[in-house]
Parts: sequence; structure tokens; C-alpha cells
Amino acid sequence: MSHTGAPVIVVRQHAEHPPYYEAKWRIDGRQTKRRLGPAWLERAVDGSWSKRRGRLPEGFLDDRAATVLAAQLVEASIVEAAEGRERASRITFRQVALEWLHWIEHVKGATPATVRDYTCLLHEPGRPHKRGTGTSPGRIMAAFGDADIRKITPRDASAFLSALDDAGLAPRNVNKHRQTVSNIFVYANREDTYAIAHNPIKATDKRREPMIAALEYYELHEVEALAEAMALGPHRKESKIAVGDDELVMRAEEDARDADLFRVLLHTGLRIGELRAVKWSAVDLAGRTLLVRIAISAGEEKDPKGRRFRYIPLSTGAVQALERQAERTIFTGGDDYVFCSRIGDCLDDSALRKRYKAACAAAGLRPIKLHGLRHAAGSLLARHGTSVEVRDFMGHAKLSTTDRYVSARFSPEFFGRLDIAFEETRAERPARSSTLERDTDGRVGG
Repeated sequence: MSHTGAPVIVVRQHAEHPPYYEAKWRIDGRQTKRRLGPAWLERAVDGSWSKRRGRLPEGFLDDRAATVLAAQLVEASIVEAAEGRERASRITFRQVALEWLHWIEHVKGATPATVRDYTCLLHEPGRPHKRGTGTSPGRIMAAFGDADIRKITPRDASAFLSALDDAGLAPRNVNKHRQTVSNIFVYANREDTYAIAHNPIKATDKRREPMIAALEYYELHEVEALAEAMALGPHRKESKIAVGDDELVMRAEEDARDADLFRVLLHTGLRIGELRAVKWSAVDLAGRTLLVRIAISAGEEKDPKGRRFRYIPLSTGAVQALERQAERTIFTGGDDYVFCSRIGDCLDDSALRKRYKAACAAAGLRPIKLHGLRHAAGSLLARHGTSVEVRDFMGHAKLSTTDRYVSARFSPEFFGRLDIAFEETRAERPARSSTLERDTDGRVGG
């Protein structure tokens, strides 16, 4: 809708102040009134306005200049109104992305860690990090934040991914950005949201990621060496301030606690978030079982992965480690964490990983991530258990996940059968002459 007619120009004067021109016009039903500038006019005897004598000074307006200026202002207002209507009807990518974040958290029930990761990917560019002096690159919002989500094309999406490649992001990281943007479009495709008919990400290429690396994990004796090193407190720096005996005892108990925590991680195959959340009410030492019913994610308790509880059978080593923790004098109630801080709180994930890394170095072990203790549990059990047993023990939803452990190691019995099979094959093979004979045509025969 454009303006209705030409602007109306009038002359105003207040008290003893010089007169000035004022223009009024309507756009989209709204009246706009704008002061144009001082008028080079004087009042006649009859009270009307007439042009003053002399050349028009700079900064003053006559009727012609006021008409030209008013027309320019009307044209600018028409453009501004059109842009305003376009902004009002625009569905920005940022708007949809923030709605999607809320949806996955409060409707789909994504874990706090998952919500945190997506939130980081959707930060605005230049947003300061919580720690340190760095800022967020905000790559997704920088590329699409202000754009109308209905007008983002496959070419735009492809250019965005190419920019990530040029910035040096690893293929896996590029694919992570790609999947996040695609998820937002899938949400916008829903009939109960924005009913957008396209998803430009589908037309782009997924980056080829490196082959999944072979499982790396410690053997049983290496984990025991790790635990023994942890008990010595390798992460503790020598204090310049004298420490009392009570504090030394407390530190020794914390180091022994961490040592048993690493042992239990190996013997149960629990995820670190699951073990940090275990409370004494979930432990049955007499029945040698542990119930996994909650996990810690981004500092919050949540359902375990797969949203189903499971019972873990406890080996003798796990029972012994848990019994040692049960001997302490505090924080052994049903609602207390099995592995807790000195004030009974849940252990900090980041600090625990740092202590694990220090213990690995102190034990002279090759560096393997803390999650490698879970890999070790699955691989060691796979040498003697069935695929179904390993799947249930590890809490996998699919046997295809378990296959990674089953194929990583072979049982001693299998190697025995392997040797027998190839020995029999060799024994059954007919003897061959060691001398090669040539026939009359010169061909080699045996």
C-alpha cells in the first residue's frame, strides 16, 4: 500500500519564533507529520504569508524547496514502510532456530549436554566464552541468522559448508554444523510450525569423515596400575603452605576414592555420567548387582541413555571396590552418591578427567580417553561372553553397536580352534614333489 495523495504543506509559527514549513502525509493508514525547515516568508497586512525579498539564504526554504523536500521525505517513507512490512512478514532463521532449541529441550526431552552443544553451535558471533577471553565464531547465525528461512537456497547452504571447509574445520565438525541446520529446517517443515516446503541442506554433500579408529583401551593389569598410581595423588602439587594431618587424611581418601572409581568403571562398563549418578540405594552388594536408573548430563540428573534402566552384574573386583567405599563414615545413605566430593556433592566431570589424565601419565601408560575404560569393559567381556550378554551389560540399544566390541578381540579358545583348523588343512594337503619337472614343451610341471 502506498501513500494517499501528495503531501500537505503548511506554514507554522509559534510565538515570536520564525515561521517554518511542515508537511503531512499518510502511508498505510498512518499519518506522518514532519518539520521541513525554516521558511523564508513574512506576513502580509492581511495575515497571509508571502516570500521575503532577497536571495534565499542557505538553510531556509521557500515554497518550491519545501515541496521538493516533502516529496523526497514521502518517497523515503514509502520505502521504509515497504521494508517494515517485509520485516514483519519475514520468518528469520534465528527465530526458528531458537524455537527449535526450546522444542528439543522441553518437548523432545533432549539431554542437558545435547542442548548445551546445540546452544553453543547457535551462539551469536562474538559472544564471549564463559571461561577465558575467547569469543564464539557463531558460524551458523552469522550465515543465516537474519535471513528469511523461506528464502535460503541450496546454493546458500552449499556456500556455507564450503566456507567451513575453507576455515579449516574437520569433516566431522562440518557435518555437525550441516546436521544442526538440517534439523532446524526439518522442524520448520512441520505443518504445526511453519510448513516450509523445502530443506536446502538435503541438496548439499555430506563431508567424508575418516574411518572410525580401532578401539583403544587398557588391559586389566594396566587399569590396576592406573588405580595404584591414582591412589598416590599424582595430580596434587606440593603446597608451600603447611597442611594439617586432617587435610592429608582427607586427600588420601579422595585419591583412594578415585582409584576405586576407575576400577568400577572398568568392571561395570558404565558411562562416566552414569557412574557419577549412582547412589547407594541402587547398589546391592549381597546380590552383586547395580541398578542404572539416572545419569548426570551437564551437571543435571536425567534418564540414562536410551531412557531405560538396567541392572549391571558386579564382578568380584567391582564388589571389593564398592565395599571399600561403603566403609567410610559419612555419605553412605540411600540418597548419597557412591562416589562423591568431600561435602557429598556429585563429582565434577572436568576435574575428574584431569585427575585421570595425571594418573595415566604417572603410571606410564599411553594416553587413552576416560571413555576408553568403557571400551575396555566391553572388549574384555566380548572375549568370553555372547553378543547378547555384551549388549545387555553395556546397555546398547542395537547389536550393531556391540559388534564393534565383539570383533575387536578373539577368545583364547578361538585361537586354539584356528590353529587346529589350519593344521588339519596342512596335514590333509597331498605331498608335492620338491623338484619341478619340465615336459617336452618346456612347460613347468609338478
